[in-house]
Amino acid sequence: MRIDFYVRFFTHFGQAISLKGNIDKLGKFETEGLPLSYFSRDFWHASIDIDAENLKEIRYKYALKNVDGSFVDEGGDDRVIELSKISNDLIEVIDTWNFAGEFENAFYTIPFRETLLPSHSTVTKARSPKKFSHIFRIKAPLLHKHEAVCISGSGAGLGDWDQTKATVFKMHGNWWEAKIELPKEDLPITYKYAIYDAREKKITRFENGANRSLHGDATDKITIIHDGFINLPNNTWRGAGVAMPVFSLRSKKSFGVGEFLDIKLLVDWAKSIGLKLIQLLPVNDTIATNTWLDSYPYAAISAFALHPIYIHLEQVANHKHSHILKPLKKVQGVLNDLNAVDYEQVMKYKLSIMKVLYFAEKEAFLKDEDFKKFFEEHKEWLVPYAAFSYLRDLNGTANFALWKKHAVYDKAAIDKFVSPRNKHYDEIATWYFIQYHLHLQLKEAAEYAHKHGIIMKGDIPIGVYRYSCDAWVEPALYNLDMQAGAPPDPFAISGQNWGLPTYNWSKMAEDHYGWWHRRFDQMTNYYDAFRIDHILGFFRIWSVPVESVEGIMGHFVPAIPVYINEFTERNIWFDHKRYTQPFINDYVLSTVYGNDAQYVKDTFLHSTDFDTFELKQEFNTQQKVAAYFAKLESNDHNEALKQGLFNLISNVILFEVPGSNGSQFHFRIGMEGITSYQQLEWHTQQQLKDLAINYFYYRQEDFWKKEGLKRLPALKASTGMLICGEDLGMVPTCVPDVMKQLGILSLEVQRMPKSLNQEFFHPASAPYLSVCMPSTHDMSTIRGWWEEDRARTQRFFNYQLQQWGDAPLFCEPWINKAIILQHLHSPAMWSIFQIQDLFGIDGDLRSEDVAAERINDPANPKNYWRYRMHVTLEQLIKEKAFNHELKENVKASGRS
Repeated sequence: MRIDFYVRFFTHFGQAISLKGNIDKLGKFETEGLPLSYFSRDFWHASIDIDAENLKEIRYKYALKNVDGSFVDEGGDDRVIELSKISNDLIEVIDTWNFAGEFENAFYTIPFRETLLPSHSTVTKARSPKKFSHIFRIKAPLLHKHEAVCISGSGAGLGDWDQTKATVFKMHGNWWEAKIELPKEDLPITYKYAIYDAREKKITRFENGANRSLHGDATDKITIIHDGFINLPNNTWRGAGVAMPVFSLRSKKSFGVGEFLDIKLLVDWAKSIGLKLIQLLPVNDTIATNTWLDSYPYAAISAFALHPIYIHLEQVANHKHSHILKPLKKVQGVLNDLNAVDYEQVMKYKLSIMKVLYFAEKEAFLKDEDFKKFFEEHKEWLVPYAAFSYLRDLNGTANFALWKKHAVYDKAAIDKFVSPRNKHYDEIATWYFIQYHLHLQLKEAAEYAHKHGIIMKGDIPIGVYRYSCDAWVEPALYNLDMQAGAPPDPFAISGQNWGLPTYNWSKMAEDHYGWWHRRFDQMTNYYDAFRIDHILGFFRIWSVPVESVEGIMGHFVPAIPVYINEFTERNIWFDHKRYTQPFINDYVLSTVYGNDAQYVKDTFLHSTDFDTFELKQEFNTQQKVAAYFAKLESNDHNEALKQGLFNLISNVILFEVPGSNGSQFHFRIGMEGITSYQQLEWHTQQQLKDLAINYFYYRQEDFWKKEGLKRLPALKASTGMLICGEDLGMVPTCVPDVMKQLGILSLEVQRMPKSLNQEFFHPASAPYLSVCMPSTHDMSTIRGWWEEDRARTQRFFNYQLQQWGDAPLFCEPWINKAIILQHLHSPAMWSIFQIQDLFGIDGDLRSEDVAAERINDPANPKNYWRYRMHVTLEQLIKEKAFNHELKENVKASGRS
């Protein structure tokens, strides 16, 4: 059998098309595939001969090779030739390139395919003909249940444009399909797709645009036409959702913290007002220190294990062991009445009770067939996680480098270590028990959401904890000598240092990002969509050396450095020590310390020969300074001394690239604001400034684009979930372009416009493939933001809300509502709101404590993540006036 492939794609000079597929001749999707030949202005072509007897189907897709050698796959993974249903020796396939950024592709992701869009059964009883020459396939994602695609066109086979003779299609996978016998004399033909209404039994509308055409010849063959998407407005679907950390949920039955089963109550409320999505923060296990510091949800000790804090004890105990929980009723009541989560107390009780329940259920649990199935499916991560958790507690630290045994992971040794024959097996199996029940409860919540037409959106942190199970098992996947973070911004003027190791992308690429694929597979147990935390990190990550504390000490990795010859070319006298070492003189010291300058000189510095000072060896890194002050009394004076030393250490213009022998450098961000720069003569300042602008904003763009295109397409292709990217902060210009190419939804936040020429972003200008939000968990709420900067609030009031006069001092309910309505009426696919922002529209229901509603402060590296709703979910469901108003607003916006 021979198959001729033709794909309709207009390329630019230097580009080429290849064909990938599930057979050897097409590379089994593991190589670049089969190169196609340029056929005509509109088509590329390839021909293959195959033995169809032992092959049921061919699955395939096209890839574009760019001038720079990079490959970009087309969207979708649903092109298929069913060889078992075709007896002809020649098959002709005519395809339309599916641009991955086409927004219609979003409707073929898991949330739309399985929950949000109606499934289509056959709307007519028409049968496929036994004899046919052509198979037409088209995608039309937004049809109603009573609608179907049909085709009408020239020639007898297509009814000579007689609408009563149009052929109605049937659903076949993701495609609407019709098999039609076209007489040879009909070719070439012109045709159009249309919508057939089964209730009215007629065509209700044709697709837009010019007629389609199809040429052909008299050869005895089967022609399969993949015509892409029907030409109709397919950007009309819009949904609304609520963003809520699980720990922030409050119910009558929970135990001082939100739990997985509380999500079901949130679903009931969300459905009642027309919301279609629930967005959660990460829910992975973060137990590293057994203190409230573990409340930080973005420092997971496992990218796969769920956090025990979310377990609902009552369901685990069931009636059989309910007596175990009775003594805790009083404690449960006290914790439930708290305004904020008491992380340490909740964890203390939940872990101790789960261990008791394990021993009570041990015999039946270990024999349970469902548990055995769970164990087999998840043992790749579950076994090392359980061993890690046990060893962490045994050694009193998650820092595996300090463990007496098993500091270096060895799979064979750990398999022996977790053997049921060992005395400590029960302590290992307790973690199996906890993870199994967490899995059941989150799965139950997700299935409940789907049953009620609501999807679940998760959150993928950009990193894992430095002393995590993942880093223990596969340390080569991480750069453990670096820390991920973010450069300075208005929310964190010293930058952010998350303390998480950066990824070793080259190592991850060796097995085609297998760790990421496994991570996505795990998420699909519970989620339909996910948010990529800090998607900028897939292009370049802000890397802070491990000896530093503040994010200001970082630089982008990877990045093209500045070479020493560039200074000479710009007539800049290059003084290595002056530019790469902290610049400290009497003026700097008096500026930073005032009356404490002499004490600082005597204690922390020594003088040089040039009326300048150097930090003593024991204080020459921020980590050393932090360790010194950690031993002293905590007071404002010592804090000021410490911060001053941090500032001195960061008073450098260039960071030398290790191993470059003084020939390559990265600019310190915010150079113009430091005294080292300000004390240079004017001409040198201008020359350095021009070079820094080139470094940060021009030379990296193509390089970073290639980096993003190495990783994101492969990761996106490995999951059917809808992907949204958190693209906030110092965004390279290449990022929006790559996200558009791949169809990844952007995040649009009103107070963080993407354009440097705007102070505020207006929701009405959001792109369709985006998530539009008034605030995120890293920001103050609408009400909190309103009180932060009076002058800015006034401008927002006058120009964004179009109101005259002075802005109210506080965010009154009508203002909060106006902002919510702006977002609801946005053209964005999704408008998502923190629940605190929704409460803000109701003067009676909103919390009195505005400050307590903030979830995270990025400027504080030790933020306590403990926000709780001030009302229970049961009470929220009964708030008739609030719910009715919100429901009507969602309905009026067209999002319900």
